[in-house]
Amino acid sequence: MRGHDEELAIRADVFRWLDEQFIGHGGYEIHSSVLRSYHYGSEHIPLLDRGKGIRNPATFSSTLSIMSGWKANRYSDYESDDGWITYHYREGEGGDNTKLVRAWANGDPLVYFRAVREGFYIPYYPIVIAQNDPVARVVRFPLDQALTFLGDPLSYDEQKRRYAESIVRTRLHQPIFRARVLHAYSGACTVCDLRHSELLDAAHIVPDADEQGVAHVTNGLAMCKIHHAAYDRSLLGITPDFEVRIDQELLDEVDGPMLRHGLQDMHGRQIRLPSSRSARPDRDRLARKYELFARH
Repeated sequence: MRGHDEELAIRADVFRWLDEQFIGHGGYEIHSSVLRSYHYGSEHIPLLDRGKGIRNPATFSSTLSIMSGWKANRYSDYESDDGWITYHYREGEGGDNTKLVRAWANGDPLVYFRAVREGFYIPYYPIVIAQNDPVARVVRFPLDQALTFLGDPLSYDEQKRRYAESIVRTRLHQPIFRARVLHAYSGACTVCDLRHSELLDAAHIVPDADEQGVAHVTNGLAMCKIHHAAYDRSLLGITPDFEVRIDQELLDEVDGPMLRHGLQDMHGRQIRLPSSRSARPDRDRLARKYELFARH
């Protein structure tokens, strides 16, 4: 068994490596094969375990990572609306459960891998298990550590609830929404076909603060940052028939190659659509957003 200081050093290196693999590659999603390729120096330490949702390396005293499966599992693990995960012990006593409880007792930081689709994950780290319930045989932890400081979700007042909802929406739901939208559009801007994920956003058609602004792929468009900004500010519109329109004042303006090639040349172009019809942008939402552009 490793010493605790060495374990903490490896965990810190895992977080550094995930920064490179996730944030450094556009914060999109990571395939399981990449997550199983991690090395600490020359030592191979997979971050996912095959066949189960908990990773307890033999030489570690406590859990290194937990993951949610793409499909429902017999343990009924779940994420609540307030951004907390309830994760069940495995059947039986000892084994993986011992290391899971020890991670809680020690306050050891770990990684939670949340499934986006089969084989692809978004990592949340560092995660610290906040609650252990040996009677219900579950542990609980927030996906964002800022939520820990708000206390028990059942005791939130209105101000804490609003703050928690803003964190859940921007820090937790948005990465999943982005990953699903970028996947639907094959990792390319719907307007100009740019394919660098680090330069792409998942733009909401109807803003997420609106009651119709659901974080669903049909309310999203994969856009590069310039087209996302132009769309949000009604300098660029998309008709319900999927055609790009550019604000007339911008069309008349003479500035330089960025304006000409980045925006003016997009006028009248048909957007790239997802191959799956069920993922295509909702025409009613496009029409609602286009009305704002037309009145601009």
